[in-house]
Amino acid sequence: MSSTPVIGVLALQGDVREHLIALAAADAVARPVRRPEELAEIDGLVIPGGESTTISKLAVLFGLMEPLRERIAEGMPVYGTCAGLIMLADKILDPRSGQETFGGIDMIVRRNAFGRQNESFEAGVTVAGIDTPVEGVFIRAPWVESVGGTVEVLAEHEGHIVAVRQGKALATSFHPELTGDHRIHALFVDMVRTER
Repeated sequence: MSSTPVIGVLALQGDVREHLIALAAADAVARPVRRPEELAEIDGLVIPGGESTTISKLAVLFGLMEPLRERIAEGMPVYGTCAGLIMLADKILDPRSGQETFGGIDMIVRRNAFGRQNESFEAGVTVAGIDTPVEGVFIRAPWVESVGGTVEVLAEHEGHIVAVRQGKALATSFHPELTGDHRIHALFVDMVRTER
């Protein structure tokens, strides 16, 4: 078996191309995932930003909701950014009607917690395990309201949790794929590699 992990990017909405580029820069084979059968061909998955309610509806429409929940529950490494963080939450504080998540991280999240689109911002974020701050791009970003006992908080911004890890699941409120700094993707690729 090759030591290069194959990592999918859920290609329903969001910064799919940017994640594919970041994963390739972090020494993974990266490919878009749109169909349930493509899930069987990957070692890990990135869930990009976008709109969590739209991702939820499209995942159901494309027949991905249940297969993805199963793979995550079985321990497939997964990384969610922004809306992807919301999709990995076991509970949303203020869900839209009918909104579902994939689950996987014992956390409660608040959608659009840092404000609307016009309140988007960039900030240096100190992330556990990464030696210098990463540039976080926050676009209508959620934050983590609370976590369960087995969730590791990796970063906070202005007193709010913005990066977490639980087992093989990683999530950030911000978009590292937009900065050219691939260290968080490299951290995820390492997580995938050690699970193979």
